[in-house]
Amino acid sequence: MNVPGELRYSEDHEWIKVEGNRVSLGITDYAQDALGDVVFIELPPVGTDVACGEPFSEVESTKSVSEIYAPVSGVVVEVNNDLIDHPERLNEDPYGEGWICVIEASDLSELENLLDAAAYTDLTETVD
Repeated sequence: MNVPGELRYSEDHEWIKVEGNRVSLGITDYAQDALGDVVFIELPPVGTDVACGEPFSEVESTKSVSEIYAPVSGVVVEVNNDLIDHPERLNEDPYGEGWICVIEASDLSELENLLDAAAYTDLTETVD
């Protein structure tokens, strides 16, 4: 399982890359593997207000439908529209071309609740 050290992680299996007050996010390698082949993603519209810990998107795979949770509160400022036609990018490159959206965070202190790579690895090892 790939867990890049420079990212932060939620217990809901989203990865977060912090750049100033903006956070890019997607699902982790662990999550895409558990989901199986992704066939559809519902992207949030740009301008959507999101609340930390609340669902704001869905990913559908051949196995199930899973919600995507906001790691921070804020506003969606960018989405990866390429995923509409190519949802398989979530499986093929979850930390690169499989990014889902960018949120402009309204409260950066919420990032303190996220896991570093070592803690996320420990979490996924206890799940298996």
